[in-house]
Amino acid sequence: MKSMDHTHRSARRGRRAVSIARAGLVGLLAAGLLSGCTEGSLADLESFVQETLARPGKRPEELPPIEPYVTYFYPCQIDTCSDPFKPFYVEERASAATQARVDNGIKPDTNRLPEELESYALDSLRMLGTLEKGPENWAIVRSPDAIIHRVQVGNFMGRNHGKIIGITETGIELVEIVPDGQGGWIEREASLALIE
Repeated sequence: MKSMDHTHRSARRGRRAVSIARAGLVGLLAAGLLSGCTEGSLADLESFVQETLARPGKRPEELPPIEPYVTYFYPCQIDTCSDPFKPFYVEERASAATQARVDNGIKPDTNRLPEELESYALDSLRMLGTLEKGPENWAIVRSPDAIIHRVQVGNFMGRNHGKIIGITETGIELVEIVPDGQGGWIEREASLALIE
């Protein structure tokens, strides 16, 4: 038994010594190849530098002539000139059409508690299908955090105060309330299509 253990140990030692010798030989060959590569590339670099320095130099192009600065005098009487250091304000007057648009009565209901799907952009929501329960028609919607929601006509979704006005087998129809860019609000139609 002891002789077999001794034989296995000496065989392992022999294999280990052979693998160490091979690794050393591979390392020496790699070092030799790398040193040969660096010497060759340095010689190429030195010859390129010598070639570049041997080329004749060019004279730089002349700069275009500098045109003299021409001053201009703005005629101004003391009582008619405005102070250049005084802040400049533009008084904006809204036209009658703009005032009519601002006061069109359309605005979001700020007293209503926002629903859960109003915290997501409409294009980040996905309609998965519909459910029918008696006369009621429901839509199944998945939010970006992979939570499934059930909505019906009258619910709100999207960040633009979108109210659901219709649910079909192919999509959800909404009316959103968005700023008109002039201080008022307008309604616009939007939809969320069923994912195929």
